[in-house]
This record gives sequence, C-alpha cells and structure tokens, in this order.
Amino acid sequence: MAHKKTKLHKTLVEQILSQHKIPYQQIIFNTYQAGDVAQLDTNGADYPEHQIYKTLALTGNQTGPIVGVVPLDTRLSYKKIAQVSGNKKVGLIPLKELADTTTYEHGANTPIGIYEKKGYPIYFDKSAKEQGDIIVSSGQIGRSVRVNATQIAQLVHGHFADLTE
Repeated sequence: MAHKKTKLHKTLVEQILSQHKIPYQQIIFNTYQAGDVAQLDTNGADYPEHQIYKTLALTGNQTGPIVGVVPLDTRLSYKKIAQVSGNKKVGLIPLKELADTTTYEHGANTPIGIYEKKGYPIYFDKSAKEQGDIIVSSGQIGRSVRVNATQIAQLVHGHFADLTE
C-alpha cells in the first residue's frame, strides 16, 4: 500500500504569516523531556543555535507581561529588557502561570502567536535584525518557522534592542 506524503497542517502562527503574505519555512525539531518541560533537540540540526531564537515571557513591575526574543545560545539580560520596556524590574513568568498568561506551554511560546492573542509588547535582540532570517517557534513544541526578523517585528509591532548579557 503506497503511503501519501503527509503534509503538515499549518499552525496558527503559519496561518497568520500566510494571511500577511510573509514567507516562511516550516521546520521540525526533535524534542526531549527535561524535568517538567519539553526542550528542542538542536543537536544535528541544520541551523546554527545562534539563528534559533527562544521566546521568553516575562512580567514587568510597570507594564505587566512582556516578551523577549533572544538567540538560543545566549542569556536574556533582565536589566536590559527592563530598561527598554520601561520597567524597573522584570522576571520570568512562573511555569504554572505561563499557559494562562501567553496561551502557550513552555517550549511553544512564539512572538507571533502571543502578539496575535494577547498583544503584549515584544522585544527582539538586535542580532535578529543583523541576521535577517531567524527561527522562532510556531506555537507547538518541536514546530518552528524560519522567517525574516524585520518582517515579524513589523507584524508584532516589535522593537529591536540589545537584550543579551
């Protein structure tokens, strides 16, 4: 019996990109469990870790929820994102509150989906603009999209800033 090539269904993020005529490439990463959360397995991936961006949901003492998008191989500077977002202090949203706040589970947070559903302010590390194409989650664990950083920043009214330590 011949198997049909299975076409991936579009995630909400991919549907949003299509609606806005923003080109993207679907990417699937293997995942593994690390404690309570699933993590991307980027070993053996065809993309450098510096091109893969993680989406971190934080809360600021002045603004409430904000989102930082930084390369996987870097650390977000709380001090820098607090400064650019108009906060004195920021902290990661606790894991147990994450899905209620962003509508995504840990590992599936995506700047595109969070902006579409919640409208939170989004900050991208300036390296994304310099790189051009970056890889962000498309809202499901293990599913990502490669997309132009400037185009998604425009879509989500995002800001570029120096965000890493």
